Amino acid sequence: MKTIREYSDRTLQAQALSSDVVTQLQMVLKTKERATLAVPGGSTPVAFLQALSKQTLEWHRVDVLLTDERFVPESSPRSNTRLLRENLLINNACTANLLPFYLPGDEPEDILDELADTVAPYLPADVCVLGMGTDMHTASLFPGADRLDEALDLNSSLLLLPLRAPGAFESRITLTAPVLRASRFLHLLICGTEKWHALETALQEHDWRVAPVKAVLDLSNSILIHYAN
Repeated sequence: MKTIREYSDRTLQAQALSSDVVTQLQMVLKTKERATLAVPGGSTPVAFLQALSKQTLEWHRVDVLLTDERFVPESSPRSNTRLLRENLLINNACTANLLPFYLPGDEPEDILDELADTVAPYLPADVCVLGMGTDMHTASLFPGADRLDEALDLNSSLLLLPLRAPGAFESRITLTAPVLRASRFLHLLICGTEKWHALETALQEHDWRVAPVKAVLDLSNSILIHYAN
């Protein structure tokens, strides 16, 4: 089931989404010692991440990981890990535990097994927030990516995959579709008319390879879509 919430501006969107996420994490922490939160990188979620960082929560009991990462060191301005440290792991959320999604290596394949072993105990995520591109990618599940079929395979036991795609400047490491779909609570954060039109197109598309975001939009359980122009 898909529910769409529209907001009059992006500030309200960020505040509402951060409130929803914290409420769900609090629910999880009533029954588990720790909770796992998966969040997207890129520029769109920055306002949400900053709003989330100010929320009251037992952050020391929360493990945070990215849904995907560019294969660049944290010193790079393109690093999503760096973005999280600067926009989420601050204020009240400074005590959250950030799980690694990058290790030094010549290629992502060199460090993939080590990363997968590290994040495996924390998956599936309790709460997962995803973004979407105008090309209908989500996480790093890009149309035309070299290993997209593997990443979309719901029968696969792989947690992570390296992908290379025409729409991505760097090699990427991404959570696979079955891992994203297994999240207890799922949110999709989109901003702007271009992405709204992309969402409308994706909802009508049947081929996940054309619109990889459909891997989560087609879930039988609920996904909450947050939209602001």
